[in-house]
Amino acid sequence: MAKLEILHYPDPRLRKPANPVAIVDDEVRTLVDNMLETMYDAPGIGLAATQVNIDKQIIVIDISDDRSNPVCLINPKIREKSGSLETEEGCLSLPSVYEKVKRCEKVCVTALSLSGKCINIEAEGLLAVCIQHEVDHLYGTLFIDHLSRLKRHRIRRKAAKKQDTNK
Repeated sequence: MAKLEILHYPDPRLRKPANPVAIVDDEVRTLVDNMLETMYDAPGIGLAATQVNIDKQIIVIDISDDRSNPVCLINPKIREKSGSLETEEGCLSLPSVYEKVKRCEKVCVTALSLSGKCINIEAEGLLAVCIQHEVDHLYGTLFIDHLSRLKRHRIRRKAAKKQDTNK
C-alpha cells in the first residue's frame, strides 16, 4: 500500500467533478487500499478520490474508533434524504478548519462494492453526515460551500495566506 498526497484548499482540482468507475478491478481495489491508508494516516474518517487527485467516484469512510469498519462506496448515489441535523465538520483538504454544517440526518445510498456488486446502505447520524460530505467532494463541492459567504471568504483568505507561506 502507498500513502497518497491529499490536495489542500484552495487547490482548483478539488472543484473538478469525478467520473464514474466503469469496472471494479484490481486497480480500483488497490486505489481503495491506498485511500484507506492515507485516510487513517491523516488521520481522518472519510476520503474521496478527488481529494487525492484521482478522477473517480470512490469514497472511503471509517467512523469506528479502532479502524475496524471501513466502508467503500463506488459510484455512490444518494437516493433518499430525511431529517436534519447540525454537526461540526472538518475536512482533510482543509486542515484545522471546523465549522457547523446542516445536513440530513438519514440517507439511503446506492453504490458498487469492492466486488462490483450493487449495494444499498441506509445510514444515519455520523455515517450519514460523512457520506454526504464525501459524495459532495465527488461533485466538486466542499463543506465550506454550505457556510455563509462571509465564513467562506474568511476561510479562503486564511488558506491562501497559508499556501503563500508554504511556497
